Amino acid sequence: MNNKVKELRARFGYSQEKLGEAVGVTRQTVAAIEKGDYVPSLLVALKICKTFSMAMEDVFWLEEEM
Repeated sequence: MNNKVKELRARFGYSQEKLGEAVGVTRQTVAAIEKGDYVPSLLVALKICKTFSMAMEDVFWLEEEM
């Protein structure tokens, strides 16, 4: 799963720690989501999207399979 969390976090002025606090996860979890090492739960993904006032498909998307 790909995402724009790092880009959006920077655009909206959030640190990893502040975004984590806003959505109820640790800074380490935010870092792992940004790197694509961790796929967030639906609840966490929805909270991230709500924080940025964006639709899910504008923040997260699946890589096209070949």
